[in-house]
Amino acid sequence: MSEFIDKEYDVVVCGAGPAGLMAACTYGRLTGGAGRVLLLDKKEPWKEPIFCAEAVSTGRLNALWPISKEWVRGGISGIYFTSPKGYRAEFYSKDCGSLLDRSRFHHALADGCAAANVECHFDTPVTKLSREGDSWVVQVVCGGESRTVRTKVVVDATGPGCRLTRNIDCLKGIESGDTDLEPAIFAVAEGIEHSREHIELFFGSEFPNGYGWIFPRDGVEVNIGFVLGKDHDTPVPLRQKLLDFISQRYPGAKVKAIYGGMIACGQSRRPLAMHGLFKAGDAASCVNPISRSGIVESILCGKIVAESVVEWLACGSDADRVRVESSVLDRWMKAQGRAHLQIANAKRSFGKISDAQFDRAAEKLSRIPQGHASLWRIFFTVLSACPSLIWKMRSFLR
Repeated sequence: MSEFIDKEYDVVVCGAGPAGLMAACTYGRLTGGAGRVLLLDKKEPWKEPIFCAEAVSTGRLNALWPISKEWVRGGISGIYFTSPKGYRAEFYSKDCGSLLDRSRFHHALADGCAAANVECHFDTPVTKLSREGDSWVVQVVCGGESRTVRTKVVVDATGPGCRLTRNIDCLKGIESGDTDLEPAIFAVAEGIEHSREHIELFFGSEFPNGYGWIFPRDGVEVNIGFVLGKDHDTPVPLRQKLLDFISQRYPGAKVKAIYGGMIACGQSRRPLAMHGLFKAGDAASCVNPISRSGIVESILCGKIVAESVVEWLACGSDADRVRVESSVLDRWMKAQGRAHLQIANAKRSFGKISDAQFDRAAEKLSRIPQGHASLWRIFFTVLSACPSLIWKMRSFLR
């Protein structure tokens, strides 16, 4: 569509990633399609590249959005944890994860939005957001022309960095800034030997405060890359570091494309709503701090935000609206955030594990028969290789 149906909306959702799509769809469903909701994104949500390794927990995703074989590349039954010297520990659990075709998955979410009477405008970037009275003014470029719409509620689902809400005076307590971002880079490549049913994760000083990975895609291609801690500077550009990593381990690999950027890296304690603006997904830093996973987290957060928005719009007073806004973070913390904060404690400690300690733990775990190494057993075996960390992690272990 090139024209907006209305000039005023109940809700405008900015960003059509998992969080924005879920928030818009959930709001549309909860209002029976009667709510005036507008979904905007600067590109069509199923277009590549999508900066993600595409693996999710099957059970967690299915509880939020029923899984369809039409947008699943395949199943995951295990994870290889590989140490600097190449010792490989295996966690095995049949059908524990799914590999998404993100383009098709986003298309399915967008179809759900359309069925819930959400007005969708893609290839429509938001250029400015401002507060006027009791409304938000959203300025966009639509069909090559600048347009303006007004709304009671804005959902910021624009991803990490929060550029949309930066420098808005009334939102000083909600913006996150660049401190929640980490550098990540990955390649789509062929010619890399891998298990189609396993993710492989690499740990050690080569990836300070982060890790490397191989995610299978279709049996031929893989997603291979790494993320580094936000405070680490590399002596070489990330692109070159990735190419070196691939050539040293897989000299016959063919790199087809490289993508990179800054990703959200942790769990924020900042409010998720203020003055009729709600944040969801990566924009709210609702991300697993160690794995940096965010797909299911974003969908869950989008759902919580949409439910809160319905309540907010039904409020009869400013005091009630403030109460709802204050509750959004509590709802997220109860659902996932508290676990993320505990994981953040483990993340700080894991950054102190040496290569030799990783090697000792992985060598010990590599002798365990398939299916007998639980994630907790792996976790505590790594700790036993560096017992000084147990005291440092006491708050996580409670």
